[in-house]
Amino acid sequence: METSSSPSSSSSSSSSFAITSTHTTYTSTSSGGGGGVHIPVEIVSEEEMAFIEAALASTRPFLASSACPSSSSRFALFSSLTSILPCSSVPPTSPGPRSFATSSDIEDTVPPTSPGSRSFATSSGIEDIVPPRSSLLDQFRSKRGLSVTDFTSTEWCEKQMEFLLHWGKPKRTEAMKAGSDRHSQLEKEVSEKIELHIKTIEDSWAIRLMNFIVGTNHLLFEGITRELPVVGVIEGVWMVGVIDEIRISRDGGAGLPLLVDTKTRLKATVPSAAQKRNGRLQLMCYKFLWDNLVTNTFPTEHFFRRFELNRQYTLTGDIKKYIDSFGLDLKTLDDVLSHFRYTSSLLSQSDEQLLLRYELQSDQSLLEEYYFPYDSNWLKTQINRGLEFWLGHREASFVSEDEKWKCQFCDFVSDCPISVNSSRDRTRSK
Repeated sequence: METSSSPSSSSSSSSSFAITSTHTTYTSTSSGGGGGVHIPVEIVSEEEMAFIEAALASTRPFLASSACPSSSSRFALFSSLTSILPCSSVPPTSPGPRSFATSSDIEDTVPPTSPGSRSFATSSGIEDIVPPRSSLLDQFRSKRGLSVTDFTSTEWCEKQMEFLLHWGKPKRTEAMKAGSDRHSQLEKEVSEKIELHIKTIEDSWAIRLMNFIVGTNHLLFEGITRELPVVGVIEGVWMVGVIDEIRISRDGGAGLPLLVDTKTRLKATVPSAAQKRNGRLQLMCYKFLWDNLVTNTFPTEHFFRRFELNRQYTLTGDIKKYIDSFGLDLKTLDDVLSHFRYTSSLLSQSDEQLLLRYELQSDQSLLEEYYFPYDSNWLKTQINRGLEFWLGHREASFVSEDEKWKCQFCDFVSDCPISVNSSRDRTRSK
């Protein structure tokens, strides 16, 4: 599910967001007074996490959600499931650094070997890469790191990703919106929305870390969680993501967490090899981030420095009340991060098998369940190739000859050199 929100240009330091209907529509009322503005907001995946810092640069309003209490929970900590949603009311006046997925979950409209030994540069004892000032990473992701969506979009077509960064996203189609609605429906099976007032970037990170804490505990007690935020370092670069779904089987066996992503299709057709490859990359990135969190020491000092956070920031207002509701005595952002690290230490690595689910958009019937193994060597190759593009080590590449069919779904096809040259070649041959 893929969408994005635009940062508000309001000067108010905080805003109140209240749910007005069950159709992901909210009313925004500025703390400085004025009438309510209806804002269409849709559930998103890893993109929502990557967009937080950009939105906070203007107003810092966000909405969080919490799950219905579980009757089987023994502690308040396990009683709900939370996820943060960025909201805004005024679009930017000019194209800026935006993150949006070209390899969306609507696989047939705008698409998005064996396990080897791990040789990644992980988050333990490592400084992140300082990108050249002319690089896309420095221009568009310097304050918030890359998202998993950034990598999958880059793998789909680097030139398209370059266009998106400089020109902004095209209009979302009805099919794409329907895909987002399906993910929203899935999330509502385990959660309901509440209202929180978030004023600072420290508040947003506190909620993000609490989302992980509460979501993983819900996973341990209920065997499932959805929209779980993860963060970590891959090859020296910070990356954020939101895992669509994690399951733990209660039917015996190893009981390892299984990472799942559900994608919708307009037609009852089998996904192409390129679409499945892109989906594999997405889930392998999630697995790497998850496994790194639960098996390595989180680089606390590096984290606070990289995201320019005040670790002693005192949590107040709605954020403090929300955390207190779980019976946790956490007073600062540093306290929340410490509990986040403790929670991570209790978890196990995820299953080596990963699952892509494909549904027919019209009736949500299952088209295919595609299990595949994690391959760390293949993932490392893909990540390093993507970083060459983001760090400015080479120009953006075009799609291969056998995947030029992707151009049929690209809004930038009329401006793309490969398409323009192809058209000229066809004209000369006539």
